[in-house]
Amino acid sequence: MSKFYNITGSTGVTVELITPDADNNIKSILLTNVHATADATVTLFIQDDPTSGTTRTYNIIHTIAIPADSSLFLDNPNMFKFGREFGLYITVGSSDTVDVIVNQ
Repeated sequence: MSKFYNITGSTGVTVELITPDADNNIKSILLTNVHATADATVTLFIQDDPTSGTTRTYNIIHTIAIPADSSLFLDNPNMFKFGREFGLYITVGSSDTVDVIVNQ
């Protein structure tokens, strides 16, 4: 099963792709910059949200520039093997639009 997202950047906006406590069988993620002339800046990370204590955040990719009309394909399932206490999140640059396909 795949999940599809169209993410439009806005300052400080983070989009949850996989919720904490969800089954995580991610096989690959395709990130596509749909803008015709500008790079898209993408950060993909996992994060927990404990009821007490400090949130832990770990970047999978951090501020990667995807060229205009290009895609980044992440296809190593081992990079997505994280515990159920973590969710998967993405942020994109404030004027960027990125299509995301999460293949589970």
